[in-house]
Amino acid sequence: MRRFLLLLLLLVLGVGAWFLFAPAGPHLETFVEIAPGTSSKGMGRLLEERGIIRSRFAFDAVRMVKHGTLKAGEYRFDRPASVFAVYDRLRRGDVYYRVVTVPEGYNLFDIASAVEAAQLATHDDFLAAAHKDTALISDLDPTATSLEGYLYPDTYRFQRSDTPMAMLRTMVKRFRQEATQIGTTGNAHRTVTLASLVEKETPVASDRPIVASVMENRLRVNMPLMTDPTVIYAAMLENHYRGTIYASDLQRNSAYNTYRHAGLPPGPICSPGAASLKAALHPAATDYLYFVADPAASGHSRFAKTLQEHQHNVAAYRQAQRAGGSTP
Repeated sequence: MRRFLLLLLLLVLGVGAWFLFAPAGPHLETFVEIAPGTSSKGMGRLLEERGIIRSRFAFDAVRMVKHGTLKAGEYRFDRPASVFAVYDRLRRGDVYYRVVTVPEGYNLFDIASAVEAAQLATHDDFLAAAHKDTALISDLDPTATSLEGYLYPDTYRFQRSDTPMAMLRTMVKRFRQEATQIGTTGNAHRTVTLASLVEKETPVASDRPIVASVMENRLRVNMPLMTDPTVIYAAMLENHYRGTIYASDLQRNSAYNTYRHAGLPPGPICSPGAASLKAALHPAATDYLYFVADPAASGHSRFAKTLQEHQHNVAAYRQAQRAGGSTP
Protein backbone atom coordinates (compact mmCIF):
# COMPACT_ATOMS: atom_id res chain seq x y z
CA MET A 1 0.00 0.00 0.00
CA ARG A 2 2.81 2.36 0.91
CA ARG A 3 4.49 1.58 -2.38
CA PHE A 4 1.30 2.29 -4.25
CA LEU A 5 0.90 5.65 -2.51
CA LEU A 6 4.50 6.51 -3.33
CA LEU A 7 3.95 5.68 -6.97
CA LEU A 8 0.76 7.69 -6.97
CA LEU A 9 2.57 10.66 -5.42
CA LEU A 10 5.34 10.43 -8.01
CA LEU A 11 2.73 10.25 -10.74
CA VAL A 12 0.95 13.34 -9.42
CA LEU A 13 4.24 15.22 -9.11
CA GLY A 14 5.23 14.17 -12.60
CA VAL A 15 1.93 15.27 -14.09
CA GLY A 16 2.15 18.54 -12.17
CA ALA A 17 5.69 19.13 -13.38
CA TRP A 18 4.59 18.37 -16.93
CA PHE A 19 1.80 20.95 -16.70
CA LEU A 20 4.16 23.51 -15.17
CA PHE A 21 7.43 23.06 -17.01
CA ALA A 22 6.79 21.27 -20.31
CA PRO A 23 6.49 23.77 -23.16
CA ALA A 24 3.03 24.09 -24.65
CA GLY A 25 1.33 26.37 -27.10
CA PRO A 26 1.20 27.01 -30.84
CA HIS A 27 3.91 26.55 -33.42
CA LEU A 28 2.20 29.12 -35.64
CA GLU A 29 1.72 32.80 -34.89
CA THR A 30 -1.20 33.30 -32.53
CA PHE A 31 -2.47 36.58 -31.07
CA VAL A 32 -4.30 36.81 -27.76
CA GLU A 33 -6.02 40.03 -26.75
CA ILE A 34 -6.41 40.44 -22.98
CA ALA A 35 -8.85 43.21 -22.28
CA PRO A 36 -8.19 45.73 -19.48
CA GLY A 37 -9.89 44.65 -16.26
CA THR A 38 -9.56 40.94 -16.97
CA SER A 39 -8.88 39.02 -13.74
CA SER A 40 -5.87 36.72 -13.36
CA LYS A 41 -8.21 33.72 -13.41
CA GLY A 42 -9.85 35.09 -16.52
CA MET A 43 -6.45 35.42 -18.16
CA GLY A 44 -5.61 31.80 -17.35
CA ARG A 45 -8.93 30.64 -18.74
CA LEU A 46 -8.43 32.66 -21.96
CA LEU A 47 -4.88 31.35 -22.43
CA GLU A 48 -6.09 27.78 -21.99
CA GLU A 49 -8.95 28.31 -24.48
CA ARG A 50 -6.54 29.71 -27.07
CA GLY A 51 -4.14 26.79 -26.61
CA ILE A 52 -1.29 28.86 -25.19
CA ILE A 53 -1.10 26.85 -21.94
CA ARG A 54 -2.33 23.36 -21.08
CA SER A 55 -4.12 24.20 -17.86
CA ARG A 56 -5.60 27.30 -16.29
CA PHE A 57 -5.07 25.62 -12.91
CA ALA A 58 -1.33 25.39 -13.52
CA PHE A 59 -1.43 29.11 -14.40
CA ASP A 60 -3.27 29.83 -11.13
CA ALA A 61 -0.67 27.81 -9.22
CA VAL A 62 2.16 29.87 -10.72
CA ARG A 63 0.26 33.06 -9.87
CA MET A 64 -0.06 31.99 -6.24
CA VAL A 65 3.69 31.36 -6.03
CA LYS A 66 4.99 34.33 -8.02
CA HIS A 67 2.36 36.97 -7.29
CA GLY A 68 2.87 40.17 -9.29
CA THR A 69 0.54 42.26 -11.42
CA LEU A 70 -0.39 40.94 -14.84
CA LYS A 71 -0.82 43.44 -17.65
CA ALA A 72 -3.56 43.56 -20.25
CA GLY A 73 -2.85 43.98 -23.95
CA GLU A 74 -2.29 42.01 -27.12
CA TYR A 75 0.28 39.21 -26.90
CA ARG A 76 1.90 37.33 -29.75
CA PHE A 77 2.84 33.67 -29.34
CA ASP A 78 4.68 31.78 -32.06
CA ARG A 79 6.41 28.91 -30.23
CA PRO A 80 5.71 26.57 -27.32
CA ALA A 81 6.60 27.89 -23.87
CA SER A 82 6.19 26.78 -20.28
CA VAL A 83 3.43 28.22 -18.16
CA PHE A 84 6.14 29.99 -16.13
CA ALA A 85 7.43 31.70 -19.27
CA VAL A 86 3.92 32.73 -20.32
CA TYR A 87 3.19 34.08 -16.84
CA ASP A 88 6.43 36.10 -16.82
CA ARG A 89 5.56 37.66 -20.18
CA LEU A 90 2.24 38.89 -18.83
CA ARG A 91 3.89 40.18 -15.67
CA ARG A 92 6.47 42.11 -17.72
CA GLY A 93 3.79 43.45 -20.02
CA ASP A 94 5.63 42.07 -23.05
CA VAL A 95 2.77 43.09 -25.31
CA TYR A 96 2.82 43.06 -29.09
CA TYR A 97 3.11 46.42 -30.79
CA ARG A 98 2.00 47.14 -34.33
CA VAL A 99 4.33 49.45 -36.24
CA VAL A 100 3.07 52.41 -38.24
CA THR A 101 5.69 54.29 -40.25
CA VAL A 102 4.84 57.81 -41.37
CA PRO A 103 7.42 59.02 -43.92
CA GLU A 104 7.95 62.71 -44.59
CA GLY A 105 5.34 63.91 -47.05
CA TYR A 106 2.56 61.50 -46.07
CA ASN A 107 -0.86 63.12 -45.94
CA LEU A 108 -3.86 62.05 -43.87
CA PHE A 109 -5.01 59.65 -46.56
CA ASP A 110 -1.61 57.95 -46.62
CA ILE A 111 -1.43 57.74 -42.82
CA ALA A 112 -4.95 56.33 -42.62
CA SER A 113 -3.95 53.61 -45.10
CA ALA A 114 -0.85 52.78 -43.03
CA VAL A 115 -2.96 52.53 -39.86
CA GLU A 116 -5.43 50.25 -41.60
CA ALA A 117 -2.61 48.08 -42.99
CA ALA A 118 -1.38 47.62 -39.41
CA GLN A 119 -4.91 46.47 -38.48
CA LEU A 120 -5.28 49.20 -35.89
CA ALA A 121 -8.32 51.00 -37.30
CA THR A 122 -10.17 51.37 -40.55
CA HIS A 123 -9.10 54.01 -43.04
CA ASP A 124 -12.40 55.86 -42.69
CA ASP A 125 -12.47 55.76 -38.89
CA PHE A 126 -8.96 57.21 -38.68
CA LEU A 127 -9.79 59.98 -41.16
CA ALA A 128 -12.98 60.81 -39.28
CA ALA A 129 -11.07 61.13 -36.01
CA ALA A 130 -8.39 63.29 -37.67
CA HIS A 131 -11.11 65.71 -38.77
CA LYS A 132 -13.00 65.61 -35.48
CA ASP A 133 -10.19 65.86 -32.93
CA THR A 134 -8.84 69.27 -33.95
CA ALA A 135 -8.88 70.35 -30.30
CA LEU A 136 -5.50 68.62 -30.10
CA ILE A 137 -3.99 71.57 -32.00
CA SER A 138 -6.43 74.38 -31.19
CA ASP A 139 -3.68 76.38 -29.48
CA LEU A 140 -1.41 76.02 -32.53
CA ASP A 141 -3.94 76.36 -35.31
CA PRO A 142 -7.39 77.54 -34.13
CA THR A 143 -8.79 77.48 -37.69
CA ALA A 144 -7.68 73.95 -38.54
CA THR A 145 -10.40 71.69 -39.93
CA SER A 146 -8.27 68.56 -39.53
CA LEU A 147 -4.94 67.45 -38.09
CA GLU A 148 -3.30 67.50 -41.52
CA GLY A 149 0.33 68.59 -41.22
CA TYR A 150 0.52 68.06 -37.46
CA LEU A 151 1.05 64.27 -37.43
CA TYR A 152 4.82 64.18 -37.33
CA PRO A 153 6.72 61.80 -39.63
CA ASP A 154 8.17 59.01 -37.50
CA THR A 155 7.88 55.30 -36.73
CA TYR A 156 5.22 54.60 -34.12
CA ARG A 157 4.40 51.52 -32.06
CA PHE A 158 0.79 51.01 -31.09
CA GLN A 159 -1.28 48.28 -29.50
CA ARG A 160 -4.41 47.03 -31.21
CA SER A 161 -6.45 48.41 -28.32
CA ASP A 162 -5.25 51.95 -29.07
CA THR A 163 -8.03 54.11 -30.45
CA PRO A 164 -7.60 56.51 -33.39
CA MET A 165 -7.73 59.34 -30.85
CA ALA A 166 -4.86 57.79 -28.87
CA MET A 167 -2.78 57.37 -32.02
CA LEU A 168 -3.46 60.92 -33.16
CA ARG A 169 -2.56 62.26 -29.72
CA THR A 170 0.80 60.46 -29.89
CA MET A 171 1.58 61.82 -33.37
CA VAL A 172 0.63 65.38 -32.43
CA LYS A 173 2.74 65.13 -29.28
CA ARG A 174 5.69 64.10 -31.45
CA PHE A 175 5.07 67.14 -33.66
CA ARG A 176 5.08 69.43 -30.65
CA GLN A 177 8.37 67.96 -29.45
CA GLU A 178 10.04 68.52 -32.82
CA ALA A 179 8.51 71.97 -33.32
CA THR A 180 9.81 73.05 -29.91
CA GLN A 181 13.28 71.76 -30.72
CA ILE A 182 13.31 73.53 -34.09
CA GLY A 183 12.04 76.74 -32.53
CA THR A 184 8.74 77.01 -34.35
CA THR A 185 7.03 80.12 -33.02
CA GLY A 186 4.48 82.59 -34.25
CA ASN A 187 2.01 81.57 -36.95
CA ALA A 188 2.15 77.78 -36.84
CA HIS A 189 -0.60 77.49 -39.45
CA ARG A 190 1.39 79.44 -42.02
CA THR A 191 4.68 77.74 -41.18
CA VAL A 192 3.31 74.21 -41.40
CA THR A 193 1.33 74.97 -44.56
CA LEU A 194 4.37 76.40 -46.32
CA ALA A 195 6.57 73.57 -45.05
CA SER A 196 4.12 70.98 -46.41
CA LEU A 197 4.41 72.51 -49.90
CA VAL A 198 8.19 72.53 -49.67
CA GLU A 199 8.12 68.90 -48.53
CA LYS A 200 6.11 67.84 -51.56
CA GLU A 201 8.11 69.86 -54.06
CA THR A 202 11.60 68.52 -53.39
CA PRO A 203 13.15 65.45 -51.74
CA VAL A 204 16.54 67.20 -51.39
CA ALA A 205 17.06 68.83 -48.01
CA SER A 206 19.62 71.32 -49.34
CA ASP A 207 17.15 72.60 -51.95
CA ARG A 208 14.33 73.17 -49.50
CA PRO A 209 15.35 76.64 -48.23
CA ILE A 210 15.63 77.77 -51.87
CA VAL A 211 12.24 76.29 -52.77
CA ALA A 212 10.81 78.07 -49.73
CA SER A 213 12.36 81.32 -50.95
CA VAL A 214 10.68 80.92 -54.36
CA MET A 215 7.31 80.52 -52.65
CA GLU A 216 7.89 83.46 -50.34
CA ASN A 217 8.95 85.63 -53.29
CA ARG A 218 5.79 84.68 -55.19
CA LEU A 219 3.60 85.35 -52.18
CA ARG A 220 5.24 88.73 -51.74
CA VAL A 221 4.23 89.86 -55.26
CA ASN A 222 0.83 88.10 -55.15
CA MET A 223 1.90 85.63 -57.82
CA PRO A 224 0.09 82.24 -57.80
CA LEU A 225 2.28 79.48 -56.39
CA MET A 226 1.14 77.07 -59.15
CA THR A 227 2.29 73.93 -57.34
CA ASP A 228 1.11 70.55 -58.63
CA PRO A 229 0.95 68.90 -55.16
CA THR A 230 -1.83 71.28 -54.11
CA VAL A 231 -3.83 70.36 -57.22
CA ILE A 232 -3.38 66.68 -56.41
CA TYR A 233 -4.48 67.28 -52.83
CA ALA A 234 -7.57 69.16 -54.00
CA ALA A 235 -8.51 66.17 -56.16
CA MET A 236 -7.90 63.77 -53.28
CA LEU A 237 -10.17 65.77 -51.00
CA GLU A 238 -12.96 65.34 -53.54
CA ASN A 239 -12.03 61.71 -54.25
CA HIS A 240 -11.26 62.58 -57.87
CA TYR A 241 -7.52 61.96 -58.06
CA ARG A 242 -6.70 59.58 -60.95
CA GLY A 243 -2.97 59.11 -60.46
CA THR A 244 -1.94 62.03 -62.64
CA ILE A 245 -2.95 65.66 -63.19
CA TYR A 246 -5.42 66.42 -65.97
CA ALA A 247 -6.42 69.76 -67.46
CA SER A 248 -9.73 69.51 -65.60
CA ASP A 249 -7.82 69.28 -62.32
CA LEU A 250 -6.03 72.54 -63.06
CA GLN A 251 -9.41 74.19 -63.62
CA ARG A 252 -10.96 72.81 -60.44
CA ASN A 253 -12.37 75.62 -58.32
CA SER A 254 -10.83 74.45 -55.05
CA ALA A 255 -9.20 76.74 -52.53
CA TYR A 256 -6.29 74.28 -52.65
CA ASN A 257 -5.79 74.86 -56.38
CA THR A 258 -2.83 77.24 -56.35
CA TYR A 259 -3.04 77.63 -60.13
CA ARG A 260 -6.36 79.45 -59.77
CA HIS A 261 -5.92 81.09 -56.38
CA ALA A 262 -3.01 83.21 -55.23
CA GLY A 263 -1.60 82.80 -51.75
CA LEU A 264 -1.15 79.73 -49.63
CA PRO A 265 -3.80 77.00 -49.64
CA PRO A 266 -6.22 76.87 -46.68
CA GLY A 267 -3.97 74.49 -44.75
CA PRO A 268 -1.16 71.93 -44.93
CA ILE A 269 -1.29 69.21 -47.59
CA CYS A 270 0.98 66.68 -45.86
CA SER A 271 3.18 66.06 -42.82
CA PRO A 272 6.45 67.97 -43.29
CA GLY A 273 9.69 66.82 -41.72
CA ALA A 274 12.27 68.81 -39.80
CA ALA A 275 14.18 70.04 -42.88
CA SER A 276 11.04 71.45 -44.49
CA LEU A 277 9.88 73.09 -41.26
CA LYS A 278 13.29 74.73 -40.90
CA ALA A 279 13.17 75.87 -44.53
CA ALA A 280 9.75 77.43 -44.01
CA LEU A 281 11.04 79.26 -40.94
CA HIS A 282 14.31 80.32 -42.57
CA PRO A 283 14.00 80.55 -46.36
CA ALA A 284 17.11 81.32 -48.36
CA ALA A 285 17.59 84.92 -49.50
CA THR A 286 17.10 84.75 -53.29
CA ASP A 287 15.39 86.53 -56.18
CA TYR A 288 14.12 83.29 -57.69
CA LEU A 289 10.52 83.04 -58.83
CA TYR A 290 10.63 79.69 -60.65
CA PHE A 291 12.03 76.20 -60.35
CA VAL A 292 11.82 72.93 -62.23
CA ALA A 293 13.40 69.50 -61.80
CA ASP A 294 17.04 69.35 -62.85
CA PRO A 295 17.51 66.43 -65.29
CA ALA A 296 21.26 66.44 -64.65
CA ALA A 297 20.98 66.09 -60.88
CA SER A 298 18.44 63.57 -59.65
CA GLY A 299 16.08 65.09 -57.11
CA HIS A 300 17.53 68.59 -57.36
CA SER A 301 15.89 71.60 -59.00
CA ARG A 302 16.96 74.35 -61.37
CA PHE A 303 16.01 77.82 -60.22
CA ALA A 304 15.33 80.95 -62.27
CA LYS A 305 14.68 84.63 -61.70
CA THR A 306 12.92 85.34 -65.00
CA LEU A 307 10.27 83.57 -67.03
CA GLN A 308 12.63 83.38 -70.02
CA GLU A 309 15.28 81.63 -67.96
CA HIS A 310 12.66 79.31 -66.51
CA GLN A 311 11.35 78.40 -69.96
CA HIS A 312 14.87 77.49 -70.98
CA ASN A 313 15.17 75.20 -67.93
CA VAL A 314 11.79 73.63 -68.69
CA ALA A 315 12.85 72.95 -72.29
CA ALA A 316 16.03 71.27 -71.05
CA TYR A 317 13.99 69.16 -68.66
CA ARG A 318 11.56 68.07 -71.37
CA GLN A 319 14.37 67.27 -73.77
CA ALA A 320 16.00 65.07 -71.10
CA GLN A 321 12.65 63.37 -70.51
CA ARG A 322 12.29 62.60 -74.21
CA ALA A 323 15.84 61.34 -74.45
CA GLY A 324 15.21 59.05 -71.54
CA GLY A 325 12.03 57.68 -73.10
CA SER A 326 9.70 59.33 -70.57
CA THR A 327 6.57 61.22 -71.41
CA PRO A 328 7.06 64.97 -70.65
